[in-house]
This record gives sequence, structure tokens and C-alpha cells, in this order.
Amino acid sequence: MMMKIAISSVGSSMDSMLDVRFGRCKYFQIHDTDSGKVKVIENKGQLSGGGAGIAAAQQLINERIDIIITGSLGPNAFELINKAGIKAYKCEAMPINIVLEKFKNSKLEEIKVAGKAHHGM
Repeated sequence: MMMKIAISSVGSSMDSMLDVRFGRCKYFQIHDTDSGKVKVIENKGQLSGGGAGIAAAQQLINERIDIIITGSLGPNAFELINKAGIKAYKCEAMPINIVLEKFKNSKLEEIKVAGKAHHGM
């Protein structure tokens, strides 16, 4: 099954670490499991005063993502992503290639509840 997986990341390469902050991460790496292509987009949420998670979630919804892998999701981002039918998974900070490996082997826990809201960190 073809999927587009978005991972919150500190950098744009496979060796970059996952950023546990969803709304404030620098980049999202979008991995297409079908073509193997990787698209890196800058997170628009990182610069917003408030509502960073909402901006980031909206950006990924527009990219037609199927899966999000990040540290945690605030209540607003969680709700948006949930409504859009996107599944989210929790992961620690580790290199992106290892994150993908863990995801493929079903080693990541699905995010079923929102984390705490971080108001304009």
C-alpha cells in the first residue's frame, strides 16, 4: 500500500534527527513509500506566534499525508489531523532512517490522545 509519511525533522537528510516538537520543528520530511521519493518542506508553523501546531497540521493536510511521525501533538493539531483521517505515531529523537525502519516494523506507538498544549513557546 502506497503511503506518504511526514516526519518532523531538524534537518533535510536521512541522517537528520527527528524533532520531537511538531508545531515548532524546522522541517517535515515527506517520504513516499511507493516511489521512494523524499520531499522536504519547511514548517510554516515554526515562525508563527501562536497556533504553530495548527499551521503545521494544515500544511501536512494540504500535502495529502497519510501518516505523521513526531514526538507529540498538541490538542488543536491532534484534532485537525484526526478529522483529516491521518494517523500519527510517537517517536523519540533519532535519525530519520531509523525512524522509518521502526515504523516499517510496527515498533512505533500510535498517538491516540493529544499531548499538552504549548502556547507560543
